[in-house]
Amino acid sequence: MSSYLRQKFQFSSIWSTASSASSEEEKDTEEEEVKDQKISLQKDENERSKINIIRPLLEREDPSSKDLDDFIIRRFLRARDLDIEKASALLLNYLSWRKEFVPNGFISPSEIPNELAHDKLFMQGHDKLGRPIVVTFGGRHKPKSLEEFKRFVTFSLDKICARMPTGQEKFVCIADLEGWGYANSDVRGYIAALSILQDCYPERLGKLFIVHVPYVFMTAWKIVYPFIDSKTKKKIIFVENKKLESTLLRDIDESQLPETYGGKLPLVPIQDC
Repeated sequence: MSSYLRQKFQFSSIWSTASSASSEEEKDTEEEEVKDQKISLQKDENERSKINIIRPLLEREDPSSKDLDDFIIRRFLRARDLDIEKASALLLNYLSWRKEFVPNGFISPSEIPNELAHDKLFMQGHDKLGRPIVVTFGGRHKPKSLEEFKRFVTFSLDKICARMPTGQEKFVCIADLEGWGYANSDVRGYIAALSILQDCYPERLGKLFIVHVPYVFMTAWKIVYPFIDSKTKKKIIFVENKKLESTLLRDIDESQLPETYGGKLPLVPIQDC
């Protein structure tokens, strides 16, 4: 066989092998996509089935639950791993809490003047998944009235949820602890806020970045940590100062990142959102 024909034959063999491998990879990718779609459909059908089962149970115990949309019920179901009994109990507790704690249907700024005066919670922009970005400055928190702080947490979560884009149910939070000291430590307040978030606004937090963490904060963290449920723990990321901007930019485009972290957007106080 001539040198030319031999080279041509070798090239053809390599091309054929590469094409075959490429086809196999494409086939595997397509099969994986089909498999993922089937799993997703099965999950959706299972959740819809559970929603249809839980609705009459809830309405029998609390007629006001008929006003709950499917998305709310689904979040509570997911928070309890689709366990109907546990999700029902959580939902009924939530409805009871809402009637007692937010009788007017909303918290007015006039009910939380001291908390708003601290200027510690802001909103602006969205991450790469379309989730609203919330920034809180722990060093500005001045513990005073636990009840007012709980009203402030509820006011803020209602504001955040109201700003959710269509089709989005979660938000991202950057908790900035620069300047945090013992004067800002509020273990009772932190535990109360966790309780409201986890029990009354389940499956709302998408990710929590904790930045500029002082060593003294870890004392309070060790006390609070056991009160954080397993689902929430997986969403918490402690960010090293030297990796702050690069870490945030993995989830947030520069055009949507707050200016204080090297981005383009100014922060807007939560009460102005």
